[in-house]
Amino acid sequence: MRIFSVQQKLMKLKHKPSGEDLDATISELVKKDYKAIKKNKAFSFDWEIEKNNEVYKIYLLSDEKEILGLMSLIDRKDEYRVHLNLLEINKKHQGKEKEIDRIAGCLIAFAASAAIKRGYYGFVSLEPKTKLIDHYQDHYGFRQYGRYLGIEGDTSQYLVNKYLGNG
Repeated sequence: MRIFSVQQKLMKLKHKPSGEDLDATISELVKKDYKAIKKNKAFSFDWEIEKNNEVYKIYLLSDEKEILGLMSLIDRKDEYRVHLNLLEINKKHQGKEKEIDRIAGCLIAFAASAAIKRGYYGFVSLEPKTKLIDHYQDHYGFRQYGRYLGIEGDTSQYLVNKYLGNG
């Protein structure tokens, strides 16, 4: 069962060298995407394992073939939250030398939007790698909840406005 119906929404990524805005969108992964992901080796994780979850991709409208980032979501209705099970950015768009920025922010904001639409007050959780805890806290406002990090309420709405509202 899908978390919510996906309507493609235009969002802005940033081409770092030029500062130019790039039109992008997020949509659900389809069967042929799994084969392409495995073939081009732009991602480290085996995304086939995530097939039972909600898996979404972000890509530029000018190049629908290149997947810039992926995320897997689990709707935890019993806990009124959306769990961001896995998030990965295309290898060539990671680190300080990346050319395109805002990929992870748009994906996280998309998850926050799903949590708002489901009536979860924007509650999104994730279980981070230790080395990324500070990054999630500093860049996206996540707070520690035991072994998980989470966002909700105003923080989630802020991310939705910033990344999906083209702000």
